[in-house]
Amino acid sequence: MTENYKVLARKYRPTTFDDLIGQEALVQTLSNAIQSNRLAQAYILTGIRGTGKTTSARLIAKALNCIGPDGNGSMTTHPCGVCKHCQDIANDCHLDVIEIDAASNTGVDNIREIIEGAKYNPLSARYKIYIIDEVHMLSKQAFNALLKTLEEPPERVKFIFATTEIGKVPVTVLSRCQRFDLKRVAPDVLETFFKKILEKENFTAEDEALKIICQSADGSVRDGLSLLDQALAHCEGKITTSAIRKMIGVSNKNALFNLFEGLLAGDAEKVLTLFSQSYLEGADPKTLIQDLLFLVNFVTKVKVAPKLAEDFSLSQEERHRAEEIAKTVPLSQLSQIWQMLMKGSQEMFGAFSPYKTTEMLFIRICYASSLPPLESILSDLKKKELMPVHSSSKSALSSAKKEAPAPLVQKQDVKDVQKKEEQEEKPAAPSPGLNQNTLVVSKVSDIVKRAKEKGEHLLAYHVGSVSVEQLENGKFIFSSAKELDKSFQPKLKAFLEKETNTLWEIEQKEGVQNAPPSLKEQKKAFQSSIRKRLSSSPVVKEALKTFPQSEISNVRLSQDILEKDDVEQDLMEEDTL
Repeated sequence: MTENYKVLARKYRPTTFDDLIGQEALVQTLSNAIQSNRLAQAYILTGIRGTGKTTSARLIAKALNCIGPDGNGSMTTHPCGVCKHCQDIANDCHLDVIEIDAASNTGVDNIREIIEGAKYNPLSARYKIYIIDEVHMLSKQAFNALLKTLEEPPERVKFIFATTEIGKVPVTVLSRCQRFDLKRVAPDVLETFFKKILEKENFTAEDEALKIICQSADGSVRDGLSLLDQALAHCEGKITTSAIRKMIGVSNKNALFNLFEGLLAGDAEKVLTLFSQSYLEGADPKTLIQDLLFLVNFVTKVKVAPKLAEDFSLSQEERHRAEEIAKTVPLSQLSQIWQMLMKGSQEMFGAFSPYKTTEMLFIRICYASSLPPLESILSDLKKKELMPVHSSSKSALSSAKKEAPAPLVQKQDVKDVQKKEEQEEKPAAPSPGLNQNTLVVSKVSDIVKRAKEKGEHLLAYHVGSVSVEQLENGKFIFSSAKELDKSFQPKLKAFLEKETNTLWEIEQKEGVQNAPPSLKEQKKAFQSSIRKRLSSSPVVKEALKTFPQSEISNVRLSQDILEKDDVEQDLMEEDTL
């Protein structure tokens, strides 16, 4: 009977610290700690999946309990692998090295068993070691129950935790542990490791095929070994690039560059044709978008920081092609395509058809790429020596002021108001102790502004919506086509008397013909007139011509125009009353 096949991830699991790749900092720190006998009571190992957390925990257990081939050895960074303790730990049957999966043992009762067992000395080993995998899955109560034992464990007990989500582990636990962050393994380190494995398995592989596997592993040794295992089963004798592309679903690099160049040129027909071909060859739409994101990122780095631009998966010829693209494409276009691809990758989740979604994404990018860059548009506008924007604005403003309905109450200087009050035979006597920041009312907008400042937004809305017949000498006479709340007049009277320190008379006229426009109507007419006049400005005409589907949505005049032309600034405000 043939021996059962063991997958590569298990077959080539490191048995010593020397076999552990890409984690030099962890190995060096633990080696120094063991040699100087400065051991922590607990360790926590964190990192992405497949970087060696559980493997490192078992190696630490071996290092602390190894007794050497002759049975007289001490702790060592190079476990012998042949003594009883090393053998039992490797076979997961050591009585003093207890490995627990926190995902299936989350409760406080499970932790109580650990606490109770920690009270007893190890049966045969130097240290009793608890390895808790995916420790972040423990409940809050379980963590709390473990704290005291974790802070002051028995002398011959060690805890080793492993987690992929360090953020879910309470800080009270982290503060009691020595932490190690396991890094992603670099693609070139993975490639060297995989070549050694292929030699032992009597297999060969094309360099490009190995690069694709290492890139797809994303720094995880276990993921890379799983892909390599799949490739060995998929291919016969030699792992080819084409076979790996079909197996993983990645796009051909040459086709990817052609697709990217089509997007830059805005050639939708070329892009959709290339995408269809890649899809029929087995490329996954989601993976294709990720590959394009990697390419955009690489070309952007080549453009802004060539010395820092590295991509292990690209050949020298492909790098040269990326450099040529970087010379011609503007940074703004690369940034735009990046944003659109990122948005498209998010749209993939829950999309009814990833293929159709990707097609629409590419069409949008092509349309955006066909538009002229903003820099060139501004440059063309400057070269045509058009009328300055301020001059056009002033001209439009002058015409708008003539066309727009005049406000009922003209602007008056505060001094004029005071002078007028002094000439009154019976001026209203101010009441002592009222609002010190006295409001001087010269126009309707003064009331609206103060009401908003005081949080009386409903009152401000009604004041701005009614037709004011008279606003002077403590009188507010108005009419309204709409029925107002009965509390409007008493509220307005109380508000004005409090803010102006003056007695007011509020009166509503019924059935007024040709009533003056309300403040809201004045603002709407004035702003509409401004937009209409600005549309005839040479600068605005050129902008609308360049962007045919655009329109003037808002107008903001510079402060110097507002001051020099004595503009009723209240009429330029866009906020609703």
